[in-house]
Amino acid sequence: MTPPRHGAGAGQDDPHDPRAYEDPGAFEAAVHRLADPLNDPLPGPEPMAPRQQAPYEPQGPQQAPQEWYDPGGYQRDWYGHQGSVQQPLAASPPAPDPYFPADPDPAAAPRPPADESVEPATEVFGRIDPGDPVVPMPRPEPEAPTAADEAGPDAVAPTPPPTGGRAERRRAAKGRGRRRPAPRPGPESAAPAKPMTRMEARRAAKAAKDSPAIVISRGIGEVFITLGVLMLLFVTYQLWWTNVRADQIAGRETHKIQDDWAKNEKTPEKQEAFEPGQGFAILHIPKLDVVTPIAEGTSKEKVLDRGMVGHYSEKPLKTAMPSAKEGNFALAGHRNTHGEPFRYVNRLKPGDPIVVETREAYYTYEMTSVLPQTSPSNVSVIAPVPKQSGFTEPGRYITLTTCTPEFTSTYRLIVWGKMVDERPRSKGKPDVLAD
Repeated sequence: MTPPRHGAGAGQDDPHDPRAYEDPGAFEAAVHRLADPLNDPLPGPEPMAPRQQAPYEPQGPQQAPQEWYDPGGYQRDWYGHQGSVQQPLAASPPAPDPYFPADPDPAAAPRPPADESVEPATEVFGRIDPGDPVVPMPRPEPEAPTAADEAGPDAVAPTPPPTGGRAERRRAAKGRGRRRPAPRPGPESAAPAKPMTRMEARRAAKAAKDSPAIVISRGIGEVFITLGVLMLLFVTYQLWWTNVRADQIAGRETHKIQDDWAKNEKTPEKQEAFEPGQGFAILHIPKLDVVTPIAEGTSKEKVLDRGMVGHYSEKPLKTAMPSAKEGNFALAGHRNTHGEPFRYVNRLKPGDPIVVETREAYYTYEMTSVLPQTSPSNVSVIAPVPKQSGFTEPGRYITLTTCTPEFTSTYRLIVWGKMVDERPRSKGKPDVLAD
């Protein structure tokens, strides 16, 4: 409470003076003056009736209300001296609209002069007059270094949270926490090598040369590789290319024989003598799908290696011709390579037909027996009455000889047959060939 004041004019200003209540309404005024400023409304002129809001008022600069308290002193009492209060920045006036310009308001009243007793901090932030002074903003202080900056350039940056689907989040979770491998130093970052002396260069060149043992072993390896390649080429030639060439030669020889027969050249009937290597007949084995020419002799180069079947015609292994009334017509052929006409003669069964076609007739034989293996020197198998064949008396027989086992010439495989039909060419092919 404010202590009572004594002296001249005390009755007018002192609310405790008895003379202050003589006039009507003085008590209410005294009560208002003695009110506690912390709990009662702010002192001032008599409250005014609420002003009715106009439907529209032009927006212009407003005058800050006059306050009785000192905001600056309040801040100094509680927070200490804060320095000069920063003035608000002057806002630039809005740009005029080219399509709808604002009409000047003739009823707008001029702006009243601002009250200098009001602190700038208590003004309402509204439209600021362009003429007001602009206070520059203080320069921002540098930010404190973050943890990533303090860690250095080699630190692993934190992985941002995944923004994709479930699979992407799962991959990001697996990769989180893995340490990235350090980059390997390249040739540019490596330190330059120290130049070697002449002696060191000679030693390095000598050490770079291969020793004699290494050179010899390398040469032996290259020889083996070359031999392996050559053997592979030779096997390919024997098993594949010789068959191709022999089939071509045998096919041309077959057509040549047939063309000679078609021309009906004048030749002695039942000719029994032919030049070595000359084709004179065609062998048919329907079960094995074999059609190959028969040439005179068993020469390997002139007959057998050309894909043809050779007739034993030289003494002491001379055999009869198919046209002979008695005898053994013996033939030889390759089982493997060079056309391999007798490759599957071991599959023949008793009763399978074997046909020999000549210029005069077709001679049909039936297979009777087989000798799976015998010595190459056993010439009795091609005798007029061959031994081990089951024949006991002279007749018209056929004998097929070839090597066994396959891809070797250690032994001989023998197949025998007996003539069952002789058919002139004028009567056409036999039934076994017509099918």
